[in-house]
Amino acid sequence: MKNFINIIFTVIILSSSANIIAANYCGELKNSIGPFDYREKKENEEVLMLVESRHFNDKFERLIEDERGYIGGELAYTLRVFPNHHRALMAFGKLALKKKTQHPFGSTYSVECFFDRAMRFKPDDGIVRLVYGIYLSQAGNTEKAIEQLIVADKLEPDNSNINYNLGLLYFKKNNYENAVKYAKNAYRLGFSLPWLKDALIKSGKWDGQLEQ
Repeated sequence: MKNFINIIFTVIILSSSANIIAANYCGELKNSIGPFDYREKKENEEVLMLVESRHFNDKFERLIEDERGYIGGELAYTLRVFPNHHRALMAFGKLALKKKTQHPFGSTYSVECFFDRAMRFKPDDGIVRLVYGIYLSQAGNTEKAIEQLIVADKLEPDNSNINYNLGLLYFKKNNYENAVKYAKNAYRLGFSLPWLKDALIKSGKWDGQLEQ
């Protein structure tokens, strides 16, 4: 009986430990430098310039590998200091898709973790949700991509890019009613690329009227 109780107690402890590990899997946001809000560029200009010049230069953003093949580590460092760095998140997502791995070589966390950290850091940042939605769409997860873009739209309803991408995703699902709705929003807000409108016209779903 005593052994049985000890086994149950051990299972409970291990289960609790597993939950703690899972909860902290993506790490604390506190960093030796930062974290800083990417949107506050003027306030953080000096550290942003330093980080980008060393860890997020033009080659790394375009995923051009150096002799070490260490892009994952450079992007990861950028995202530890600026968790909601929109362009670095976009580049990291592209790297994960390019390498066909959630955890590119040299990176501290997986691509999903870096989006998790960004959303925890600044829940009101709609562009993070937009970038995450684009990544999910490119990864083939249309439903989750739409979920993220709906949140993005609630945070930034006047963002034409968010509306356009939502329209594209709904068009992809043959949900023409919502595709037209968000396409009209995007064009009313000044979005210039005509592809979605042209596709809706060819499908016979576009009435040509933009809501004011």
